[in-house]
Amino acid sequence: ITLKQRLNKMVNIPKERKTYCKGKKCGKHQLHKITQYKAGKASNFAQGKRRYDSKQMGFGGQTKPVFHKKAKTTRKIVLRLECKKCKTKKQLVIKRTKHFELGEKKKEAGHQY
Repeated sequence: ITLKQRLNKMVNIPKERKTYCKGKKCGKHQLHKITQYKAGKASNFAQGKRRYDSKQMGFGGQTKPVFHKKAKTTRKIVLRLECKKCKTKKQLVIKRTKHFELGEKKKEAGHQY
């Protein structure tokens, strides 16, 4: 199986899984709820944003490089696991893929009536 074929495959992950929880209450395998990680809204008061805005002020056009050479066609998927018992959260990175879904039913192979 080539890299290209692996990246084009649909990745399907169950909505919950049993895995190790390192919370203070648990410290053993527990059931975790799985969601996909999504970055939060960027703050206007973060140091980098304040510096960038201050540099952009006044005359002189665009002061920092704007990225145009996008090469990747896939993203690394980050899962957010939340322990159902103690609510401790942890993140888990899985391989690169184009298509990703949580808890979809598998299509049955063979003939369907």
